[in-house]
Amino acid sequence: MASNNLQGKVVIITGGTKGIGLAVAQRVSAAGANVVINYSRDASAAEAALASLPATGGSSDRALVVQADASSPAQMQDLVERTVAKFGRIDIIVANAGTMPLQDLEHVTESTFDSTFALNVKGPFFLTQAASPHMMPGGRVIFISTGVAKASGVLPAYGLYAATKGAVEQLTRVFAKDLGREGITVNAIAPGPTDTELFREGKSEAMIRGIASANPFNRLGSPSEIAEVVAFIASPESSWVSGQIIGANGAAFV
Repeated sequence: MASNNLQGKVVIITGGTKGIGLAVAQRVSAAGANVVINYSRDASAAEAALASLPATGGSSDRALVVQADASSPAQMQDLVERTVAKFGRIDIIVANAGTMPLQDLEHVTESTFDSTFALNVKGPFFLTQAASPHMMPGGRVIFISTGVAKASGVLPAYGLYAATKGAVEQLTRVFAKDLGREGITVNAIAPGPTDTELFREGKSEAMIRGIASANPFNRLGSPSEIAEVVAFIASPESSWVSGQIIGANGAAFV
């Protein structure tokens, strides 16, 4: 059972209606946080996510749902302003929204390149820029990377995705130095293959079974397992952890 070590904290989660983002929202809510869920298009999923938060019972008193394009600096600024208007501050951001196009070098278009970097890199960058002035010492910035960014056996189709997450990891290291002066930690969680809609997109069941069997635990990770790691990094207990890329992959990438 989750402790209440995030009681009263204000947490923004981009892409918070499905997969890892939803699991994080539920986990931090159970720990007492006020949760701001950002979503892009699916309003019904957002409503279901709000209703699923254990500490709110579907009430809007301790939660806020905001539709915004997580690749847009202007809309990330609006997300921050709406959060501050409701809760007065920001304690934790989890930049979870992302896209994972699987295309080899020959087939990547400029449009796909730009949209992937916009959502996976530009969005987290400008969300951090907008949110950090509203964060006090003890604040947490949490990015989502991937084990693919360090894997030696990664397939060519992951090139663009891995490049964006490599950029995120470098932002983690640099922002940890920058925001550390304000008492704010910055870390990235790097999941291995995790059983989400995003992971399953474009993959056959045979391919998914093959990926799972390559893990020594012979399975995929679950969103809730990643959420537990995020919850620790969000907590006061992680105060001396910053600038780190934390693998959560069941020994898939070591």
